[in-house]
Amino acid sequence: MTNRLCVTAVATAFVGLAACGGPPSPPPAQAPAAPAAAPSTAAPAAMPRTPAPTGASVRIIEPAAGAVVQSPVTVRFAIEGMALAPAGNHDPGTGHHHLLVDTGMPAPDQPIPTDANHIHFGKAQVEAQIELAPGQHTLQLLLGDGNHVPHDPPVASEPVTITVE
Repeated sequence: MTNRLCVTAVATAFVGLAACGGPPSPPPAQAPAAPAAAPSTAAPAAMPRTPAPTGASVRIIEPAAGAVVQSPVTVRFAIEGMALAPAGNHDPGTGHHHLLVDTGMPAPDQPIPTDANHIHFGKAQVEAQIELAPGQHTLQLLLGDGNHVPHDPPVASEPVTITVE
């Protein structure tokens, strides 16, 4: 009987050891995970564009190209062949100014961004004072329709380069 007790004790110890400290069991089989969705690289849907009247133009009256100025800089805008209207107004032949500062033209079929490089004048303003750091800066006007989308074709000024002391 002692052999039987010894075998039982050894068997119990072996089962206990396998349950607590033995090699890990393989995980239960699982269904393969669905592949992660790739980040969207598709461009946003094109917005409808408002036609620009033939000959419509905008320009920066002040400061003149090559001017050396102090900050804040007074910028004055001019428009011809169209009427100014606040953002949200969709009357034909209207738009409002956007000042591009040290940046290129935005996508023509998307709303003009709102940030430090794209300043909106959605109340149909014709001048503004803007803070600019010392150095050289390029300013350009771009007219946007009631949805801030550039007209078709875009109504933009020539770029004006100035130096802020």
